[in-house]
Amino acid sequence: QVQLVESGGGLVQAGGSLRLSCAASGRTISSYNMGWFRQAPGKEREFVATIDRSGGSTHYADSVKARFAISRDNANNTMYLYMYGLKPEDTAVYYCALDLQYGRVAVHPAEYAYWGQGTQVTVSS
Repeated sequence: QVQLVESGGGLVQAGGSLRLSCAASGRTISSYNMGWFRQAPGKEREFVATIDRSGGSTHYADSVKARFAISRDNANNTMYLYMYGLKPEDTAVYYCALDLQYGRVAVHPAEYAYWGQGTQVTVSS
């Protein structure tokens, strides 16, 4: 079993920045690709970013490309999402997730086996 706990969400003005963290326990994350998703009220959960197990390859949704950066610290079993230039449309609950299958870029929620409980990000205009 893997437990994932997100933190770092909050209320920020448009144009501001936040850093989300995802701390893992129960299993070392260094063997797995991981990702961030978000879900706004009344909308489906959507892909934000993913990172391979080494941290050498990343992939982003077009809506956040050049504004968000995903990274990981395998030594500390933690993944991060740096968010810059935040917009009101970035308001959502942000979730981290772990993919048990190696060798793919997973952008669909169904491809991820483990999820955190989410952290709220609210961007005011």
